[in-house]
Amino acid sequence: MNQHKIKFFQIDAFTQSAFNGNPAAVCPLDAWLDDDTLQKIAEENNLSETAFFVKENDGFSLRWFTPTVEVELCGHATLAAAWVIFNKLNYSQSSIKFYTLSGELIVSKAENDYLCMDFPTKQLEKIAINHQLLAALGIAEDDVLSAWQADDILLEIKNEQIIEKLQPNFNQLIQIPTRGVIVTARSNNFDFISRWFGPRVGVNEDPVTGSAHTCLTPFWTNKLNSTLLTAQQGGKRKGQLKCELNEDHSRVYIYGQVCLVISGELLFSLSE
Repeated sequence: MNQHKIKFFQIDAFTQSAFNGNPAAVCPLDAWLDDDTLQKIAEENNLSETAFFVKENDGFSLRWFTPTVEVELCGHATLAAAWVIFNKLNYSQSSIKFYTLSGELIVSKAENDYLCMDFPTKQLEKIAINHQLLAALGIAEDDVLSAWQADDILLEIKNEQIIEKLQPNFNQLIQIPTRGVIVTARSNNFDFISRWFGPRVGVNEDPVTGSAHTCLTPFWTNKLNSTLLTAQQGGKRKGQLKCELNEDHSRVYIYGQVCLVISGELLFSLSE
């Protein structure tokens, strides 16, 4: 049997304090393990995402796994991986280049212990309201202001109190053929708030979804006529972000803080 010992970090992203924001596991690797093993590690961790990275040329190859599938983009686990590289691997540069399924991503140090992720924006197309989706969410049609879709469906809701009280039926929601569902509204304390549900990818509710803000940011920028926005996401567990569009609206800068909660080692054996 081939014995493996891998460093493990559990980090709460988009928060300054433990037990808030979105937890992610981060596993630095010297070389890639096979996909089945990576998926089993993510299943064992049982967090919304586990990030794996390997040093590659002038950056790092980065992959993300939910407990059931590999995903093309994950913001909070990218933030967590960058923190590990900066703070545990003694990386001396001010920015990190990641090579991913979504292309090249950059994470840089910012002021006040924030990290800034540079992600491509996602364009939304307006769609008809899906009544099966509304039933799964428990939302009345009169409470929906508009419906849109990129890789997620986005519903603009009348007010934030409706979103706060949502208790979706995930057995019904998993029947909706989309990666996830975003519900969002104007907020009294932030520019906007949101929640994200993704039972089809093994995550009933993700507390803070960085990738969702690649379409939320241009959406709210257009509505509020402001390129720098404050945001909060989550139900019972919440996290905070700052989001900014670049000049041509092709990139979104997502700012967040992180908190290390657990560090240790994963120990397992694989048949040769």
